[in-house]
Amino acid sequence: MPADPWIVLAAAGLEGVLGYPARLHRLVPHPVAWIGAALRRLEALNRGGDIPRRLAGVFVLLLVAGTAALAGWLIGRLVDGWALILTIAAGSLGLAARSLYAHVAAVSRALNTPINLPAARAAVGMIVGRDTADLDEAGVSAAALESLAESFNDGVVAPLFWFLLGGLAGLFAYKAVNTADSLIGHREEPWRCFGWAAARADDLMNLIPARIAGALIALVAGRGWRTMLRDAGRHASPNSGWPEAAMAGALGVQLGGPASYDGAPHARPTFGEGPRPSPLDLRRGLGLYLRACAVLAAALAVGGLAWPR
Repeated sequence: MPADPWIVLAAAGLEGVLGYPARLHRLVPHPVAWIGAALRRLEALNRGGDIPRRLAGVFVLLLVAGTAALAGWLIGRLVDGWALILTIAAGSLGLAARSLYAHVAAVSRALNTPINLPAARAAVGMIVGRDTADLDEAGVSAAALESLAESFNDGVVAPLFWFLLGGLAGLFAYKAVNTADSLIGHREEPWRCFGWAAARADDLMNLIPARIAGALIALVAGRGWRTMLRDAGRHASPNSGWPEAAMAGALGVQLGGPASYDGAPHARPTFGEGPRPSPLDLRRGLGLYLRACAVLAAALAVGGLAWPR
């Protein structure tokens, strides 16, 4: 069932102000950690031949996403008198606008004068999967910008989209699918068959939001549309290329390119035609991110005004 845009906006505002405090996380781990723990326990089903492992992966995805959706539905239906408050509080748990900004801003601060490259590498290593020990300023800036663009979709636009479309059940189902894709949706063994369902479901659930995310970045920048439309399809993912290419075009820089993962070099496509990004470009990217979040908030407010009462 669709959610009232005012409720979604309230949840987004709560997350933007408070996030999920580290002290609270130490006492009560974030629900995404619960999903991760469940997936790690269910990894025991990843055995046998290709077909049994693929079927096991489908079962695991349905179990985890279905349980998450049921939890969201119950919060909104079975808690008399507290449903609105709990919906807003629980909805904030599915969003990551504040934490994303904080992680990328930490990289940016380390690249400010005086530059602390080891600290910048450590900070960007918290949000990317590639090897960071040998990255220079441009490499760190590019990695942070790529993560910012992609996570703008995964942590902000897509959760808001599914919250609006399906209420807490839709939001929680999306977070479960996205977490499953991050943990088991890999092409390499031993995940290729077991994680197939998680990867395909995540692709499907991000199909529309990723394009919205890319459009928002280009909109607030007033440029980047041509680069996004031209380069988005170069990405191995059907979705990640949209916000990344939009960010490259919006800043007039080149993102992507070769990277190393676990010591193994990987050839990756490039997005954009400009120079490699600088620390200044990273700060500009953070500004675009904040403006895009503001546009989303304004759109939710307009939706709230038009929502039938």
